[in-house]
Amino acid sequence: MLTDDIIAAHFRRSLDVLERSASDDKFRAALLAIAQSVEKTFRDGGKVMLAGNGGSAADAQHIAGEFLSRLRFDRNPLPAIALTTDSSVLTAVGNDYGYEQVFERQLRGLGRAGDVFIAISTSGKSPNVLAALRAAREIGIATVGFTGAAGGAMRPLCDMVLAAPSDDTPLIQQIHITAAHAICEMVEQRLFGKK
Repeated sequence: MLTDDIIAAHFRRSLDVLERSASDDKFRAALLAIAQSVEKTFRDGGKVMLAGNGGSAADAQHIAGEFLSRLRFDRNPLPAIALTTDSSVLTAVGNDYGYEQVFERQLRGLGRAGDVFIAISTSGKSPNVLAALRAAREIGIATVGFTGAAGGAMRPLCDMVLAAPSDDTPLIQQIHITAAHAICEMVEQRLFGKK
């Protein structure tokens, strides 16, 4: 394939998955339910914790940044923590307990009933994400899964699932960050309104 053909094909696939997501009533309903859960958590004094691996770790950090800083306008910061950022904690837990527990240990130490945990796994099969979801359930933390069409083993561990309508990892990640921006915008508007 020529370079231009590769680029054009990627953008066509991207547009297709965005259009399928935007026109899917079930997908939009999941977005609204997640936004409402996050809003309630913030109103009740709770926090949002996020985790994922690789590109999903970057998405967790990106989303936490939107809540803590701002999305559309200046307002008070909202408590959000990406469990992917502290290299000392990640390497200590990974060394002492195993990589599968790097998010679970943090969630058990930082999470409280009434918080929200957003677990991001394009396959729905990441062992460290699944372990954290199980821990969140034990603690009474609302569980949200961002995944792909298949959903893997994470679906039954989640109170709410946002499943991108694709099995292509880059496209799933694109939908996740687009959906997260929509969630952040809804929460920001409902909590603060635009001045």
